[in-house]
Amino acid sequence: MTEDIRVLIVDDDFHVAKLHATYVDSVAGFLALTPTNSASQALQAVHSLRPDLVLLDVFLPDGSGLDLLGQLDIDAMMLTAASDPVSVKTAFRRGALAYLLKPFTAESLSQQLRAYARYRRILSHGIVDQDTVERAKRALISGDVGPSNRPRSATEAAVLDSLEPGAQYSAAEVAERVGVSRATAQRYLSSLADDGAVEIQLRYGTTGRPEHRYGVPAR
Repeated sequence: MTEDIRVLIVDDDFHVAKLHATYVDSVAGFLALTPTNSASQALQAVHSLRPDLVLLDVFLPDGSGLDLLGQLDIDAMMLTAASDPVSVKTAFRRGALAYLLKPFTAESLSQQLRAYARYRRILSHGIVDQDTVERAKRALISGDVGPSNRPRSATEAAVLDSLEPGAQYSAAEVAERVGVSRATAQRYLSSLADDGAVEIQLRYGTTGRPEHRYGVPAR
């Protein structure tokens, strides 16, 4: 199983940060680190915890999250109530991958995180061509990825066909249904998720360990 994407939340409101951490933990493949409440704490946490993604507010007690954004050599998204055009333009100019206005729902953040996961997967396969770059850019736009029209191998098509609408399966269950190894099923499921043909959800088993579940997205 691939490692979870580690997410650092930076928000001056402790209760809001805790709520957003709950949202993050509910998304398959993501793990919320202990939130921080200031720019100085965030810098320390980035250096010590090495998160993969920072979710950053603009309004912090010791400075602007936009200034902090410019200091981070790490993927970041803005989660903020700052709705003025200057803040939005500044955030994107300084490298923010997304800008989500408060208040937002758990599903809105979930969609954005799943889009980010697709973006990472698409760019995780070594040398890329221009088509891969364009797919990665589109993947970052939540909800802007639909099933690909690219040709599928017989095994990939069988994996996709094994997923009945309305049901969710583990990689091991898909492997058994198709008659391939779990590693093979996992590889094809990840590829299908990149294209938006498959959605990944998270379920906690009896041991408390999260399990990735795969299904066909509702259309």
